Amino acid sequence: MENVITTQTRVIGALVLRETRTAFGDTQLGYLWAIVNPALSTLVLVLIFSSIGRSPAFGTSFALFFASGILPFQTYSKLSSSLMTAVSSSKGLLSYPLVKETDILVSKYILITLTYLMIIIVFFTMIIWGDGSPLPVRPEQCAAAFIFLTLLGFGAGTTNTVLFRLWPTWKQLESIISRPLFFLSGIFYVPSDFPTQIVRLLAWNPVLHGIEWFREGYYGNYDSIVLDKSYLLTCIVILLLVGLFGERLYRKKSI
Repeated sequence: MENVITTQTRVIGALVLRETRTAFGDTQLGYLWAIVNPALSTLVLVLIFSSIGRSPAFGTSFALFFASGILPFQTYSKLSSSLMTAVSSSKGLLSYPLVKETDILVSKYILITLTYLMIIIVFFTMIIWGDGSPLPVRPEQCAAAFIFLTLLGFGAGTTNTVLFRLWPTWKQLESIISRPLFFLSGIFYVPSDFPTQIVRLLAWNPVLHGIEWFREGYYGNYDSIVLDKSYLLTCIVILLLVGLFGERLYRKKSI
């Protein structure tokens, strides 16, 4: 058992290195640009909204409030969409006996998670240093929210992988279906600003719970009326079971 775990760990490590070179090139500058580019894109959005006089829905810094929503959301969104085609774009690797579909998915998950962790660290450092914003009050809660959102993205991504392999049109449909999440995940607002009926509808979105959790960790006085950690965990477990079980069934049918 120990030898199997060691072997699979080495396989996943090799796949992460391969994926890093494929995505960012062999130079450190390529990976650095992969971190800086989304951070700069987010900064542009912050400047645009700030320049039109938009005040934050909570706190005094729009940059901080916006970043605490958009960056966790982008982490989930990137995992959900990128994992969808991870296996189909790496079919050549499956010719190696030690490489399985789940290894490809896990390696992609690790790379994207580490990349967006660095993006969050870089961007919040920029805000704290340049905007005079405070440090997170409960960083361990921010970290927990980030991890849960990555697992939610992994679950959604593995489910998307199965659906895409069974039905290639799913890639286009998924992009249409998931587009409203940008406006339904509390990036620009706090749920307490809306009537109870709307809050109940918004509460069905698990990504919103992850973002609310992140904000509760960052702000000392942020008290979410929506956050339900058990609901978020339930969504993660369901998506992981559907995705991993579906992948296993598809693999058996392909043999």
